[in-house]
Amino acid sequence: MARSLKGEWIGKTDDSRPPAHVRLRIFDRYHGICHWSKREIRPGDEWDVDHIIALINKGENRESNMAPILRGKPHKEKTARDVAEKSRVYRKRAAHLGLKKPKRKLQGRGFEKRPRQNHASTPVNKWRGF
Repeated sequence: MARSLKGEWIGKTDDSRPPAHVRLRIFDRYHGICHWSKREIRPGDEWDVDHIIALINKGENRESNMAPILRGKPHKEKTARDVAEKSRVYRKRAAHLGLKKPKRKLQGRGFEKRPRQNHASTPVNKWRGF
């Protein structure tokens, strides 16, 4: 069993990675279960430590904001969701602050209306080319 420390690990920068003993504590706290796919992480599986609230979404680089996640499809899905959330928040915030004006469609004058030719006795005014 990993020894518990009184303090929590906090990264000095957003790029700093947790050391091995912190990764072990995070793994034990989640009982070896991937926090995204809820699948057990077995020996030989490749896994990473992921931020629950992503750094791009104002998450912190600290131990309480990290969880184990399987490498591959689960990690790619989580990253895609985080980027989509960041984009959605940015768009709504920019619209709320008036930084982005709504897109306006340019309207042309259109084409002039032609009279309908729905009778067989009406002469055809179109050149046929023969």
